[in-house]
Amino acid sequence: MDKQTEIEAAVFRRLIQHLDNNKQVQNIELMNLAGFCRNCLAKWMVAAAEEQGVALDYDGAREQVYGMPYDQWKQQYQMEATPEQLAKFNSKNP
Repeated sequence: MDKQTEIEAAVFRRLIQHLDNNKQVQNIELMNLAGFCRNCLAKWMVAAAEEQGVALDYDGAREQVYGMPYDQWKQQYQMEATPEQLAKFNSKNP
C-alpha cells in the first residue's frame, strides 16, 4: 500500500470514529446538510469492494460503518425524523 492510500485509509477510519463518537447526529441530518450519511458510506464501500473484486454485502458494510449490526444501531440510536427534516429531505430528493 502506498503512502497516499495509507493516509486515505486513516482518514476514513477517523471519519468512521468521528461518526461513532457522535451518534446523536442522525442520518437524515447528515443527508440534509452534506448529501450523504452512514448508509451512503456503506454503499460506497460495497461499490469499492466490487471494483477490487472483493465480495462485501451491504449489511456487512453497514456493520463496519456503524460498528454493530444496523438494526441494533437503529434501535439504540436512531430517532424519528421530524416533519421538518423529512420535508427538507424530500425537497432535495424528489
